[in-house]
Amino acid sequence: MNAKLMAYFNKRPRIAAFGTTDQEGKVNVVVLGSPEMTDEKTVVLLLRNSRTFANLKGNPHAALTIIEPGKTLPEWKGVRVSLKMIDYQTSGEKLEARRAKATMTLGEERAKLIHAVVTMEISDVRPLDDVGQGWEASI
Repeated sequence: MNAKLMAYFNKRPRIAAFGTTDQEGKVNVVVLGSPEMTDEKTVVLLLRNSRTFANLKGNPHAALTIIEPGKTLPEWKGVRVSLKMIDYQTSGEKLEARRAKATMTLGEERAKLIHAVVTMEISDVRPLDDVGQGWEASI
């Protein structure tokens, strides 16, 4: 990974679709605003006490697609990122700090719904489509 991916990953606004599966393979996809790449191999995200969080506890593997729309479909930019949950916290200073930060953008009521800070490790990065020259060309 590199700094170019980190800068793109943390750029706002953008669309981030996060997919998980439960232990039986049932798929769940949500749009998240919180994913943040904190170093070249780590992603931190905030989750409610939801199906997504339950899926990760049973199956730590997930996929995140980051999309930046263009005027035409070939001009869209983005990456597909494979992740594995390595930690989560449902209490403590890290969660409270993230809730406080989220309050500024989400408001107090929505920030209160944050149940967990989830830390994930990047295992693979691919371009938005497989026609490109690699993920670097996709961003």
